[in-house]
Amino acid sequence: MKPNLLDLGEITDLTLTHYNERAKAFWTGTKDHDVGQNIAALLQYIKAVPPFNLLDFGCGPGRDLKVFAELGHIATGLEGAMTFVEMARSHSGCEVWHQDFLRLDLPDGYFDGIFANASLFHVPTSELSRVLKELWATLKPDGVLFSSNPRGNNEEGWNQGRYGVYHHIESWRHYLANAGFVEITHYYRPAGLPFEQQSWLASVWRKVTALR
Repeated sequence: MKPNLLDLGEITDLTLTHYNERAKAFWTGTKDHDVGQNIAALLQYIKAVPPFNLLDFGCGPGRDLKVFAELGHIATGLEGAMTFVEMARSHSGCEVWHQDFLRLDLPDGYFDGIFANASLFHVPTSELSRVLKELWATLKPDGVLFSSNPRGNNEEGWNQGRYGVYHHIESWRHYLANAGFVEITHYYRPAGLPFEQQSWLASVWRKVTALR
C-alpha cells in the first residue's frame, strides 16, 4: 500500500533509526562487498574530462565513496543516517552531506555522475518522481545516474524495519523516463548466476535536456 503524506515522516524516521541502530553491524556485513562492476558502469559512460565530480547518493559508511576518491575523483557523499555520515567522513576523508532523501537540497548542474547503490529503493513511489527530477537537476548536461535496487514486482512496504520498493525493470524505466533520463544499459546482479538468483537490478541513465 502506498503511503499518504502523513506517513512519509514516519517512513523516513523509522528507516533511518533502523540504520543508525545497526550501523556497526551493517559496516561489518558490507565493507568487503565487491561492487566494482557497478562503479565501472557509472564511470565508463561519463563524457566529462576526469577527475569527475561525483555524488554517492546514500553513501552509507563510505565504502564506495573512498574508492571514488582513491581513483582520483572529487567525491561527495549524501546520507540520511547520522551515524553513517560520521563513519563515512572518517573512513573516506570526503565531504558528506547529511540530508534526508525526501528533503534534498542539491546544487543545480553540479555533478558529472550520481552513484545510487542500494539507496533509491527506499524512496516511496509517491515521492519518487520528484526525487528523480531533483537528481536530474543536480547533474550537469549529459550527466550519468547509476542505480542499483533489489528487484521485484513493484511490491512496496516494510521489510525488516525498513521501507522499500522492489521495482520491476518496466516500472523503473517509466519513472526514470518521466524524470528526463534516457536508459544507457541495465543488468542484473550478482553476475554469473541464474536469473532467479540475481536479486539486484542495476541500471545506468543519462540526463537529456532536450526532453524537458
